[in-house]
Amino acid sequence: MQLEYDVTTTLFAKTEIGQREIQSKSLGLDPLSRRALILIDGKRNFQELSSMILSSKDVEIIQMLVAKECIKPIAVARPEAGAKGAAVKDAVPVSKSVQDELAHLPPASSRSAKETEMARNFLMNTINTVFEQNTRLTLMEAIFACKTSEDVRRVYPKWVETMKGSGIGTKRLPEFREKLFKVL
Repeated sequence: MQLEYDVTTTLFAKTEIGQREIQSKSLGLDPLSRRALILIDGKRNFQELSSMILSSKDVEIIQMLVAKECIKPIAVARPEAGAKGAAVKDAVPVSKSVQDELAHLPPASSRSAKETEMARNFLMNTINTVFEQNTRLTLMEAIFACKTSEDVRRVYPKWVETMKGSGIGTKRLPEFREKLFKVL
């Protein structure tokens, strides 16, 4: 009997096969999948992993690692009281206020494709304004890969964390956030 679970609310741990794969690289995992496998430790929830994997295919990566028996579900994270969807208590490695900020936005599904593109472009432009052009390539790739407003919202915590890594970014973050939230 196969265990039914929601990838976004389940904690995963490496199996023996997964431990061996880290050493041997025998399964030929792509770099993002390998990074995800290394990061999975049975303690980090989906949102934490997603913010570190920085891929729009994070769900597919987790599912593929389960299918290859590199990881296995070990527990279901409990959603916060009153939360909807995959909002999980202590899920984002940045401050709780970042989660609260997103919770006050209109549903991601209510945003048009144009608004999603505007949000994605805004994130990329602010990174390039504050930092040297294309110095945050992993984040830029994650932003570029966003296809939906939900994808952009998954990248948002890492964007905030990156912006706070610069004096100018920290100073301008409230202004940037206000403009971004008009389309996010």
